[in-house]
Amino acid sequence: MARRAAKLPSKSELLEFINDSPSRVGKREIARAFHIGADQRVELKALLREMAEEGLIERGRRRRLVTAGSLPPVAVIEITAVDEDGDLLTKPAVWDSEDKPPPIRLRVDKRLRGPALGKGDRVLARLTKAGDGYAAKTIRRLPASARQVLGQFMQVGKEFRIQPVDRRQKYDYLVAPAHRNGAAKGELVLADVLPGQRLGLREARVVERLGQLGDHRSLSLIAIHASGLPISFSEAALAEAKKAKPVTLGKRTDLRDLPLVTIDGADARDFDDAVWAAADDTPGNKGGWKVIVAIADVAHYVRPDGALDRAARARGNSVYFPDRVIPMLPEELSNDLCSLREGEDRPVLAVAMWFDRNGHKQRHEFMRALIRSVGRLTYTQVQAAQDGAPDDKTGPLLDTVIRPLFSAYRAIEKARDKRQPLALDLPERQVILDDNGNVEAIRRRERLDSHRLIEDFMIAANVCAAETLEQVKQPCMYRVHAEPDREKVRALKDFLHTIGFTVTVGEVMRPALFNRVLLKAQDTPHLETASLAILRSQMQAAYDPANIGHFGLALRRYAHFTSPIRRYADLLVHRALIAGLRLGAGGLSEAEAEHFAAIAEQISNAERRAMEAERDAVDRFVAAFMSKRVGANFAGRVAGVTRAGLFVSLDETGADGLVPISTLGPDYYIHDEERKTLTGEQSGEGYRLGDKVEVRLLEATPVTGGLIFEMLTPPQPLGTSRRSGRKTPQRAGRRPVKRGRKR
Repeated sequence: MARRAAKLPSKSELLEFINDSPSRVGKREIARAFHIGADQRVELKALLREMAEEGLIERGRRRRLVTAGSLPPVAVIEITAVDEDGDLLTKPAVWDSEDKPPPIRLRVDKRLRGPALGKGDRVLARLTKAGDGYAAKTIRRLPASARQVLGQFMQVGKEFRIQPVDRRQKYDYLVAPAHRNGAAKGELVLADVLPGQRLGLREARVVERLGQLGDHRSLSLIAIHASGLPISFSEAALAEAKKAKPVTLGKRTDLRDLPLVTIDGADARDFDDAVWAAADDTPGNKGGWKVIVAIADVAHYVRPDGALDRAARARGNSVYFPDRVIPMLPEELSNDLCSLREGEDRPVLAVAMWFDRNGHKQRHEFMRALIRSVGRLTYTQVQAAQDGAPDDKTGPLLDTVIRPLFSAYRAIEKARDKRQPLALDLPERQVILDDNGNVEAIRRRERLDSHRLIEDFMIAANVCAAETLEQVKQPCMYRVHAEPDREKVRALKDFLHTIGFTVTVGEVMRPALFNRVLLKAQDTPHLETASLAILRSQMQAAYDPANIGHFGLALRRYAHFTSPIRRYADLLVHRALIAGLRLGAGGLSEAEAEHFAAIAEQISNAERRAMEAERDAVDRFVAAFMSKRVGANFAGRVAGVTRAGLFVSLDETGADGLVPISTLGPDYYIHDEERKTLTGEQSGEGYRLGDKVEVRLLEATPVTGGLIFEMLTPPQPLGTSRRSGRKTPQRAGRRPVKRGRKR
């Protein structure tokens, strides 16, 4: 009996099959699925051609069929922007059609480790239809691809080129005249890397011009664009901020009669904390102190899942560059209604804390209040007043405000010293700009007792927040810091032994272990070396709804509460306190509480992204400043030892640069990771981490932030040559060229 021919599927049945198929679909797969025989292949081909002409389907890669404007269930996607909800907007890494690709929204996966995903990053993702576009779920992060390049447009002879700002990209890109897009020499540009060009320099096409690099103020733009930081707010978020109104007293506690003050840096523009202290008159607490820390009530203005809230969560925190700030909140809030400005009524969430004479906290109490700051003070002003040199502003506040603050701080300091948090105090670089945005100076940021006073008050308030949230059984966004990895500590122990210090690692690891080393190194040339080595052995702090304590601060529980203008984690802690203590509107929502783990991962990644962008920008400003001093000699210290060479930190500015291994001399240098040394194979002489050296600046490249030095200090005996009988460490680099030759 002849087999009856199967009926051809309808167009809707074909579309449904193509969309639902987990693998690629071609004519063969359709014929097999619908039992279409060879005698019907011509009809099937005609049907598919008709559907293509109607725009229902199109031919994808490898001659497979897809629905028009559709994507496969698994694809490589590239991140193009971050929206106000914190979702990542992406596009297909491969798109053959001339039509615009469908929108793809990628949710941040809390399990994805590493730096925050940003503009230009690629991921392998699983795609599902969602409205007019797709929702993507990350499978894994993919290695960086040079599909786009950010760099300086330049002319070399008759050729146009782009010099990448990323110092890891070693080669320029050629730009054909037709691909210039009007770019002028010296401009910062974003360009698409063109396919092909296996030999020689690759080609690129300019797609965006970002301004002249000759202006130092454009240096931070490089970090902003390279990291994918969101720089503009949505219309909805801006409208929400503009509708905000000043707060009246209402049911708030009235603290306007207390002389609270803000103490910040001279260049601060938003003031989110005010402080006050006085002797405690509670019976039985002789010599004790009462301290109030009042924090801007951002939760009053930024409500859960509003446009402002979505924008703040996407940013995670404010980002600070030498010449600008990328704020977490619009200026109507960050610089005005939420900022505790002098002489103006401002809403706060405040905590009153009572301490005994030795700085041990007796009790605390949170309140929603209204304050009026009596002074916008700077750290240097307050320190000068305490040291006996008050000015016109601090003079009237000296006895009633400043001296009580320092007296309370001295008491809290006793408890802190007994607790023994990690006592690292490494210098921080500060870029000083003139009125035209040019770098005037690079100096190490000053550390005063007035800084430590505010830090200790804020730490105490943060502990109170974490304790209270546990008591009222509310979710807490803890600031956690795990104890160091044992392997890292063993490596640290071996290194410290080479510079004369011993570390005894017991079953229980505490910060005091490292503090003893720092104390021994205090009056030796090795203090900075030991501090840097200890810092590198530590884990990175993060946000987490699960509490593991804070190792560095030697605290069992800790949460960020004191900077809600610039940190989203603090805003969440405020909302949890408001909900748990029933302090009115603006408390934590159930949806937020359910997603605390995902939010923690998102804002931790955003923090790392911001830190990297800030560091990159400072490196470029430093290189711009140092470019005027090429050829000069500098004193410094070896801050890093790698197979590529020595990283040297200059005493004068803290600027870091590389001494390439190929310039160190005629010997063959061997890298010893354990001892942090580069040692001549024949001589046994070399350099170790922490060595004081003199170098000459050979190159300074602002576009990448790179500095190249030449070593002037001869190598010293290290006793690590092959003839010493010691196991040969890892070889580093090629046979060196003659000393002094530039890279």
